[in-house]
Amino acid sequence: MKTTLLAGLLASILTPVSLMAQDVPRVPPPVPIPEAHEHAPHPGWIWIEGHHRWNGHRYIWVHGYWAPPPHPGAAWVPHHWEQRDGAWVLVPGHWQ
Repeated sequence: MKTTLLAGLLASILTPVSLMAQDVPRVPPPVPIPEAHEHAPHPGWIWIEGHHRWNGHRYIWVHGYWAPPPHPGAAWVPHHWEQRDGAWVLVPGHWQ
């Protein structure tokens, strides 16, 4: 009986924690923050724009940076947010 009671208590405590870890934003992200950037540090490098990231409680800004393309002719597809089933989902940027 003690084991069953303890297991039930533990499950009731851990369930909200696991749900919070999967928290997704229900509000749209803020407008991107414009960032000034100088010339590329090396020829051919691409500026990767900054973006907002959800930390489980609020949006935080991730600064942009310079990056070398993985191969000649590669194009960067920027990070962007999409609304899906009432939640906002970050689609990570990637090379194509």
